[in-house]
Amino acid sequence: MAKKSLPVAAAEEPASERIRARIVAAGRRFHANDNIAEFIEPGELNELLEEVAGHLKGALRALVIDTESDHNTQDTARRVAKMYLNEVFRGRYVAAPPVTEFPNVEQLNELMIVGPVTVRSACSHHLCPIMGKVWIGVMPNEHSNLIGLSKYARLTEWIMSRPQIQEEAVTQLSSLLNEMMQPDGLAVVMEADHFCMHWRGVKDNESKMINSVMRGSFLKDATLRREFLSLINRHRT
Repeated sequence: MAKKSLPVAAAEEPASERIRARIVAAGRRFHANDNIAEFIEPGELNELLEEVAGHLKGALRALVIDTESDHNTQDTARRVAKMYLNEVFRGRYVAAPPVTEFPNVEQLNELMIVGPVTVRSACSHHLCPIMGKVWIGVMPNEHSNLIGLSKYARLTEWIMSRPQIQEEAVTQLSSLLNEMMQPDGLAVVMEADHFCMHWRGVKDNESKMINSVMRGSFLKDATLRREFLSLINRHRT
């Protein structure tokens, strides 16, 4: 009598599909500049790294690059995967850095400016680098939450370490700080080089993009806005 064959266990679903399924089930979006850390379970980031490395190796093969005998590209796929997940796109996969907020005991209500904060991001259209500076202006009130100076840089890095377009990146950063601090006014200005213009297309090495978001008193008070822009312009060149 022939023995019945046991069913073959299905291969475990890739980490990317498990994470994606959780996001979809929660009704949340997962655009390039969104943070998805809450949907990633312990150990899955390492699985994701190996999965991405495998796909990148396939991309190199499709580009007709010999990753077997070329010593320069043998480990390129894994290096690039590690760079994306742990460094340049890290802001997508890890939770926000811890930030201690403290009350405005002295009831400060004068203009504060932080910057220039160096930013490194990537264009979500071509994944080319975006390198630049950010200035942050805050007009606190007696009820505002204040944060430590280094936390501005940490939060900026967290937002910028994702595939972005600059206009949306500045809006995201201003929304985060505004919600956290509840100031009377908030201003964010970013100036950056876009390597999608340096490397390709028009190949223009001189053009920069400058954009700003003004909220609260910075939007309503032209004198305050001029003071902020005048002070940061002294340090831009």
